[in-house]
Amino acid sequence: MVKKNVLSKLSNKELENYLNPENRFVPEAVQIAFEILEERGRIFNESEKINIQNIIQQKIETEAAKKHEETENWKDHITTDLSAVKLYSRTLILVSSFFLGTFFGAVLLSLNFLKLKKYIPAVFTFLFGTIYLTLQHYAYNFLVENHLVTTSKYSLRTLPIIVGPIILILIWVTAMPKKIVYRSQSYLLPILFAVIMLFLIVNNYYGLFSSYFLMRFS
Repeated sequence: MVKKNVLSKLSNKELENYLNPENRFVPEAVQIAFEILEERGRIFNESEKINIQNIIQQKIETEAAKKHEETENWKDHITTDLSAVKLYSRTLILVSSFFLGTFFGAVLLSLNFLKLKKYIPAVFTFLFGTIYLTLQHYAYNFLVENHLVTTSKYSLRTLPIIVGPIILILIWVTAMPKKIVYRSQSYLLPILFAVIMLFLIVNNYYGLFSSYFLMRFS
């Protein structure tokens, strides 16, 4: 937020820089600089006033376009167009990761990257999911051993369950082609994989899945 009392401390010459068409200041700062100069007796002709307002308007439009672009990058662009590539949806990855673990979601996201021939993100995502499985196990044991696990819904043991899926979505947003339009991939493979994961979670081999959300109901 731009404060007028801060800009008021600047000299006229410094404020004039705010009115330069190439300036990098936010539109609010340009407007305030213009107002301060007028208050100090600087007289602008109509042409200068129009140019300044154009600068401000252009900055407003640029900021709006940037925010729109950022919003679009976070949207999930699913289509029914038969020519679009088939991928596992972001929603499926997020929800399944919460219930079946980050490793599950990491595998699905890795398959998406492989489909798009983005091999480095695919390997990175798979390794992340594998490492996170172990880290989550040790983090949970640490919390238990130090009596930091409670029955509250705000318990620290919930943190690893939430953080993993969020990181997967961040990987999607940063490594996927921007605003990629895709069709939803078949659920057959995820269902088969889910059955295997459920079996492993329920049996809790080597205690690896003690921190998983579904273990709260076992």
